[in-house]
Amino acid sequence: MTDLSKYRNIGIFAHVDAGKTTTTERILKLTGQIHKTGEVHDGESTTDFMEQEAERGITIQSAAVTCFWDDHRFNVIDTPGHVDFTVEVYRSLKVLDGGIGVFCGSGGVEPQSETNWRYANDSRVARIIFVNKLDRMGADFYRVVKQTQDVLGANPLVMVLPIGIEDDFVGVVDLLTRKAFIWDDSGLPENFKVEDVPADMVDKVEEYREMLLEEALGQDDELLEAYLEGEEPSLADIKRCIRMGTRTMDFFPTYCGSAFKNKGVQNILDAVVDYLPCPTDVDPQPLTDDEGEPNGEYAIVSTEESFKALAFKITDDRFGSLTFVRIYSGTLKKGDTIMNAATGKTERVGRMCEMQADDRNELQSAQAGDIIAIVGMKTNVQTGHTLCDPKNPIVLEAMVFPNPVISISVTPKDKGSTEKMGIAIGKMVAEDPTFKVETDIDSGETILSGMGELHLDIKVDILKRTYGVELLVGEPQVAYRETITQETEDSYTHKKQSGGSGQFGKIDYRIKPGEPGSGFTFKSIVTGGNVPKEFFPAIEKGFKGMMDTGVLAGFPVLDVEIELYDGGFHAVDSSAVAFELAARGAFRQSIPKAGAQLLEPIMSVDVFTPDDHVGDVIGDLSRRRGMIAGQEPGASGVRIKADVPLSEMFGYIGSLRTMTSGRGQFSMEFKNYMPTPSSVAEAVIAKVKEEKEAAKKK
Repeated sequence: MTDLSKYRNIGIFAHVDAGKTTTTERILKLTGQIHKTGEVHDGESTTDFMEQEAERGITIQSAAVTCFWDDHRFNVIDTPGHVDFTVEVYRSLKVLDGGIGVFCGSGGVEPQSETNWRYANDSRVARIIFVNKLDRMGADFYRVVKQTQDVLGANPLVMVLPIGIEDDFVGVVDLLTRKAFIWDDSGLPENFKVEDVPADMVDKVEEYREMLLEEALGQDDELLEAYLEGEEPSLADIKRCIRMGTRTMDFFPTYCGSAFKNKGVQNILDAVVDYLPCPTDVDPQPLTDDEGEPNGEYAIVSTEESFKALAFKITDDRFGSLTFVRIYSGTLKKGDTIMNAATGKTERVGRMCEMQADDRNELQSAQAGDIIAIVGMKTNVQTGHTLCDPKNPIVLEAMVFPNPVISISVTPKDKGSTEKMGIAIGKMVAEDPTFKVETDIDSGETILSGMGELHLDIKVDILKRTYGVELLVGEPQVAYRETITQETEDSYTHKKQSGGSGQFGKIDYRIKPGEPGSGFTFKSIVTGGNVPKEFFPAIEKGFKGMMDTGVLAGFPVLDVEIELYDGGFHAVDSSAVAFELAARGAFRQSIPKAGAQLLEPIMSVDVFTPDDHVGDVIGDLSRRRGMIAGQEPGASGVRIKADVPLSEMFGYIGSLRTMTSGRGQFSMEFKNYMPTPSSVAEAVIAKVKEEKEAAKKK
């Protein structure tokens, strides 16, 4: 058994193009895991192994690699930076113990940095900060440190200071040891010298070292008191305090360098060993009941406990299906029988392996703390399912994924592609919980739904190239919703007589708008038995079943509250089915009376533009019905934040590039649903009706 204190399960996350994958490559090279570093811009990095990743120079799916540093085992996950693939970040953070947040030295804290940082906060993942690309034009370490405070609300604990900046960046000063690490121009990570602090930096080093010690020693009152009285603490005591504060997220040790130029990466690896938690340091995962509510028990990280693991990613590669698993407790051997707590089914583990991006090393056994892949599982395992010992069934806290906001229709070009598409989409839906598929009842078309245009673009590309499915792709569709705006009181009677026993159910009810985000709520205040209690579940089921199809244009209905206050029943003809049908009819009858309204998804849009194009960008966002939320000037341009309807954002990247001569960037994520202006709503409803009529004629 491996000593769990030597394990580090870490993720690397950041905004697009901050250098996550390059940093991962350098870590693999330094730890001896690869012998030649592959560059992202050449499409040759180890963890970006998909064709689409190599072509576009972005990370699309998270990749796991294992390496060793200073006799510690690192399980590293390189995650995507693009907002359309944040599910990969979210589910990776769920199973990690620590992380490295990478920030661009010139770009600073960018939009996706904020989203990923928020996810990491929610998952209580301890982090260190790496300010990368200090060799870039416009890089400013101190500005980025301040941004992490102002924008992220983080408390950066500066551990090193840069020596030089931009083209003159040569190394860093370690504040704890007061030593300068200076690399030569060969680009080789091992070619560095350890020297004394440059004379012109001595005062600054002492200033920042004092701030570092006061913050770190705040974790131990006795040490802090002794330090304030003039007693210098030992290096071991300082590191112990930094480790404590990092684990509790009181602060985040902050480093800098240039991953591309191989400067400063060793300091990061040492910091992972010294300060990020091992599996036994973090709070254990909560267990839940069958309804997903915490039951007060936890998955204690120990090899002595029964087997407990979480399936956090399903993927299909050239060797077959892989289920990525984080083992929280116990051990797993080849040939063991495990249970899928979600389905209750058991199966024998035939093969398992340690992943090296798209390569694999076969394993005979694994233990608590490991991140592994099980090959060819057959029990319909999905992302978020718990795998456990059949003799000790448990359920780990599940993952919650955002709903898709954009759809496209796809049609196979020929019959041969139809069957291939069905098989391929089945695999892709299992891999990505934010990718949904359904068939339009009226037109028979296949509708793919996802988190953004790029997300769906990649999915269509995978269908075409990986699975050889030729497709006709329709225009993007917005995931509209419907709701009500006023309370109404109504009555409905379902009555049917057709020889023999009939059907009868009468309900008197109030239907009113619920709180935003409340979904569907049902309550009964019936007294006196006019509607027997055993029919309440059927009435609730009837109303709830109608929430999927609104009366305006057939979109799902949000935030409706139903209150049953009276009704009537027949001793012979009343049944659960009769009352369920009564509720369905009541819904159709009353929703139009309650001020039915169309809602549209609003996106939080974050645009970066050079200074001389700010007016154009703001004007364009306003024309797209955007509400400008703020502007933040930066070193190389301005960030504009706005709330814009998704329907107005299709093709925005092309317009932005034209306006800014190719220098603009943007990201967006779903914020909320808001009422659609009447003129837009009328056009949407008319279009839906037109499409339904056309589908009927076909």
